[in-house]
Amino acid sequence: MKEQIESLRQEGLAGITAAADLKSLEELRVAFLGRKGKLTEILRGLAKASVDERREIGQQANSLKEILAAAIDERFKALERTVQQRKAMDQSVDLSLPGRRVATGHLHVLNRIREEIEDIFTQMGFQVATGPDVETEYYNFDALNTPDDHPARDSHDTFFVQPGVVLRTQTSPVQIRVMEQTPPPVAVIAPGRVYRVDLDATHSPMFVQMEGLLVDKGITFADLKGTLMHFIHSFFGADVKVRFRPHFFPFTEPSAEVDILWTAKDRHTGETKSKWLEILGCGMVHPQVFKNVAYDYEQYSGYAFGLGLDRIAMVRHAISSITHLYENDLRFLEQF
Repeated sequence: MKEQIESLRQEGLAGITAAADLKSLEELRVAFLGRKGKLTEILRGLAKASVDERREIGQQANSLKEILAAAIDERFKALERTVQQRKAMDQSVDLSLPGRRVATGHLHVLNRIREEIEDIFTQMGFQVATGPDVETEYYNFDALNTPDDHPARDSHDTFFVQPGVVLRTQTSPVQIRVMEQTPPPVAVIAPGRVYRVDLDATHSPMFVQMEGLLVDKGITFADLKGTLMHFIHSFFGADVKVRFRPHFFPFTEPSAEVDILWTAKDRHTGETKSKWLEILGCGMVHPQVFKNVAYDYEQYSGYAFGLGLDRIAMVRHAISSITHLYENDLRFLEQF
C-alpha cells in the first residue's frame, strides 16, 4: 500500500500541475479526494492490515490528502487569476483608439420659434404668463363673451374632459386669469398648447399658440397694428408680404386676421406653390370681456392677439404640412 500511496501522490501532483482549466481541476479533486476517489479506495483496504500497518498507512494517506488538497488550492488560485486576466484583456479599453462623437440634441423647431418670438415681445415690454391646459368652460368660453350656441362649444370642435371642463381651445383664457388678478395697465404674452378637433395640412388636434394682451388708457387699433407689424418685420424680415383683413371673434371688436404669403412644396405633387396663410387673429378687447373681469371699459381699452406658432414655423421654414412638426421624424427635425 505504501507503493500505491506514493504512486498516487506522483500521479495526483502531475495531474494537478497539468490541469488547464477549473473544470478539469475539479474533476481531478473528485477523482483523488472524493467519496469514491482513489485515496478513499486505498483507505478502505486497510481493514485487512494489522494495527501497526493501519496506523502508518493512515498517517501517510492523511498526509497525501493534505498535500493534494494544498496543491489543488494553489492551482485553483493560479487558474482563477488567469481567467480574470483574460476577462480584463477582453474588456480593456484601447485609449489609443479615436473617440466616438456623441450626438448632441437641440431644441425642437417649435421651441426655437417660441423663444425667438418671446424675445421680440419682451423687448417691447410684454411679460410671459401661463395657464392650465385643462380649463373650465367659464374661462375658455363664457368670460370671453362666447355665447352658448356658438359652434366652437360643440364636441365636433372642442375636446370635453367632462361636463363644464375642456382642453383649452385657445390661450385666451390666460388673459382672463391675468386680468382677474392684475389691475391695468397689463402687457402679457401667454405661449402654450391648445387643442381642437381638427386635422389637415394646416390644422392639428394639438398645436401651439401665443396669446398677447395689452390694456391701458388710450390704446387704439393703430397700436395693435403697429405692434404686430413690428413683430412680423422683426421675425420674417422687411420684405415679407402681409395682409390684414376684417374678421369676427366674440371677445374682440373690431377684429382682424393677419395672413402671410406662404411658399412651400406640395407634399404629394412636389410642386412649389404660394398661398396666403393665416398666422394670427387679433382685435380690440370687447367691453363685455372687461366687464367680466371688473375693468372699467370706459376708462381703459386694450387689444389682444393669438399667434399660431406652428403656422409661423411653416412660413419661416417652407414646411408643407403641420403634421411634420409632430411626427417625430428625425430626418425632418434634424434640419433645424
